[in-house]
Amino acid sequence: MKDVYMGADKSYVVAWYRDKLDHAGQERLKAIVGPFRDGIQKREGGDYWRDLFCWPSAIVQDGQKTGVVAPVYGQGFFFKHGSVQGDVLGIRGKEKEGKWFASASNRAKYLAAEEKGTWLSYLQVALSISRSVRRLHAAGLAHSDLSYKNVLVDPLTGKACIIDIDGLVVPGKYPPDVVGTPDFIAPEVIATQHLPKTDPNRKLPSTATDRHALAVLIYMYLFYRHPLRGGKVHDMDATRDEELTMGSKVLFVEHPTDASNRVKAADLKPAQLPWGDPAKMPYTIAGPLLAELFRRAFIDGLHNPAARPTAADWETALVRTIDMVQPCSAKCDMGWYVFDNTTRPKCPYCGTAYKGQLPVLNFYSSRGGTDFRADNHRLMVWDGQSLFPWHVNRLHFPNEHLKPEHRKRAGYFQKHQGDWYLVNENMPTMYDASANQDVPIGKNIKLTDGAKILLGREEGGRLIHVQLVSG
Repeated sequence: MKDVYMGADKSYVVAWYRDKLDHAGQERLKAIVGPFRDGIQKREGGDYWRDLFCWPSAIVQDGQKTGVVAPVYGQGFFFKHGSVQGDVLGIRGKEKEGKWFASASNRAKYLAAEEKGTWLSYLQVALSISRSVRRLHAAGLAHSDLSYKNVLVDPLTGKACIIDIDGLVVPGKYPPDVVGTPDFIAPEVIATQHLPKTDPNRKLPSTATDRHALAVLIYMYLFYRHPLRGGKVHDMDATRDEELTMGSKVLFVEHPTDASNRVKAADLKPAQLPWGDPAKMPYTIAGPLLAELFRRAFIDGLHNPAARPTAADWETALVRTIDMVQPCSAKCDMGWYVFDNTTRPKCPYCGTAYKGQLPVLNFYSSRGGTDFRADNHRLMVWDGQSLFPWHVNRLHFPNEHLKPEHRKRAGYFQKHQGDWYLVNENMPTMYDASANQDVPIGKNIKLTDGAKILLGREEGGRLIHVQLVSG
């Protein structure tokens, strides 16, 4: 739709529309580079969003031609290494489109090891995308075409950047230009696409369809397969079969009671294994918090858009899931896994079990001073791990509203001669509730089974209950 040219100083690009924009298109662009951009980037925490969106900054005209000015992507969003077979695909220097990272066969056959990242970094990528979508929806905007074509990712840093902002949907004012990208279009959009756009029963891209696409993206980045493409065939005509498979007859490949769309492992290629087979890598390895959201997205929400998790739901669950990761003892390619506190610690990717004791910290926080309630939040400890203010107090959350002083480390964990310790770096009211004594800044406390440690006495301050699990 556009021809793109690099700016003189290589800090921006100008993208010229090939077709003349009508009045509605011109007004949409003015709103996107004007009030919508200002509403996100010029309010509190605005700087936080600059790297998470490639947001157009200006409109340019050349006769009848219209263009938009947009910043150049950060260097992390370009491949530094070529494909594994001498860069036969010519990806070195190209943008890191998500398709390379959301497919088990693409990862195995084409990506250099230096580009793949770890499983923890994909959790962080999913978190970045969730935060961005949450902010769009809070502003009353829908992307309308969330897909791995319009989200750049950097698995080395865990960052993501949403692009193609100039097509944003404002419900009731600026309708969508496109219905989306195959694999990410919501079932209700596909099922009603035969109806005229003016028909009230026709479903078009909206925040509800964004939520479906977001869930698909997260699933694909964590499991390198599609959640809805299984082995079931509905019609011998390929076009009709696609409409039914992704529309009115859509079914989760890991549905707990309907196995008719299970992946046929015998049909998978070696490069797709083990990830392509849900029986070997089920969605539950993402831990209980994400597993619940996948159930809501792909069971409850497939045909009921109102039941789909919001972007904020994904953001909260991902923050808490990242706190539950454990480094693989064998340092396998995935590097990390989620320990859900229901089994002995064991990497699901390489099968290596952890040997020894590991502390799990269960969080409780104060309501009114002395009333502590469970937060459904736990922290899996590993050697060298940091403790941050959002762990110390439930009133802090790692997002755009976090103040600079709340981004600094408050403490860290250390393993010494088989024992685990928490070192207090910046928790002035830390208290050992089991021994009834203060733990001053600069001191440490040994983590023992059943120990209770108050990290902060202010409102929202957290009490941790230590549980030692054995590998």
